Amino acid sequence: MSITKKATVFAVGLGLVTLSACGSSDSGSDNSEAESKTVTLVSHNSWAVSKGVLAAFEKQSGYKVKVLEDGDAGQAVNKAILTKDNPQGDVFFGVDNTLLSRALDNDLFQSYEAKGSDQILPEFRVDQDKHRVTPVDTGDICVNYDKAYFSEHKLAPPTSYDDLIKPAYKNLLVTENASTSSPGLGFLLGTAAKYGDEGWQDYWKKLKANGVKVVDGWEQAYNEEFSGSAGGKKAKADRPLVVSYASSPPAEVIYADPKPTSAPTGVADGTCFRQVEYAGLLNNAGNTKGGKALLDFLLTKTFQDDMPLNMFVYPVREGAQVPEEFTEYGPQAKNPETLDPAKIAGNRDDWVKSWTSLVLK
Repeated sequence: MSITKKATVFAVGLGLVTLSACGSSDSGSDNSEAESKTVTLVSHNSWAVSKGVLAAFEKQSGYKVKVLEDGDAGQAVNKAILTKDNPQGDVFFGVDNTLLSRALDNDLFQSYEAKGSDQILPEFRVDQDKHRVTPVDTGDICVNYDKAYFSEHKLAPPTSYDDLIKPAYKNLLVTENASTSSPGLGFLLGTAAKYGDEGWQDYWKKLKANGVKVVDGWEQAYNEEFSGSAGGKKAKADRPLVVSYASSPPAEVIYADPKPTSAPTGVADGTCFRQVEYAGLLNNAGNTKGGKALLDFLLTKTFQDDMPLNMFVYPVREGAQVPEEFTEYGPQAKNPETLDPAKIAGNRDDWVKSWTSLVLK
């Protein structure tokens, strides 16, 4: 799942109304494209954009945007692959670097170099020979902690992966299932990057012995199990550590009423894994012209400036604005764990299979 889900939890109605749509039966024909005034975006359930920004794009382009949200990122990617011969829409948004190879290996996208691609920061550019995906945003998957809990218990919050397996933090952490959740998978990949092919399994054995709790997805972990979130407080949650995002603390401030002077949650900076999300023009899309226009829009400075406070992610375009709340309450990790996409592609499925056997059985 993307960082953005928390925005819809804190401010009901902030995002777009979700509308179902199907691919055209005359996919790709010139006549159907000329007649179509609608372009459909397929996404995980965390897409959001300011109404005025979207309205300006619709007026300028002549296309009406419909959004089909399809669950967590992993679920959405898998469904897009299963329906690729008759896709649900024209553009898919939300495949990240942990799942990118699966989408590319299954021929999910057709080639298109979006206008503005030359403005993407170099570290986020991928697939430069074929241009099947367009980088849209970035963020860090990190362990968040409940400041009040650690203050009340006179316990220093963890700062690293190593801390999480210490007896002092037994039964405090909740994470997401690595086989069904994007942040859960990102946390697994972070440990693989940190401890290597030989060490990550031993780490998870120790984490399991230290009482880590695993739930299906981000919403359950953050809003039902984590004691530091607004939702968790209402649910009387009892886990003061959760796998979430570096941008979660700003969200807790921005959407609180009354607004606190400081974030009630913090980030364990030594537990972060860098995530990048992409969009692409679906093969067999019914409206390829509209899809290309929409991809161009996602790279405009207008959209990139608007995105952080709607989807709680960082822009990938050079010169895009980062809100003050991000720099104050949720700065990007200084030294996040990363993995080469080829390394992820070659090992992800085996890692998830081994993780499932180690942690869930």
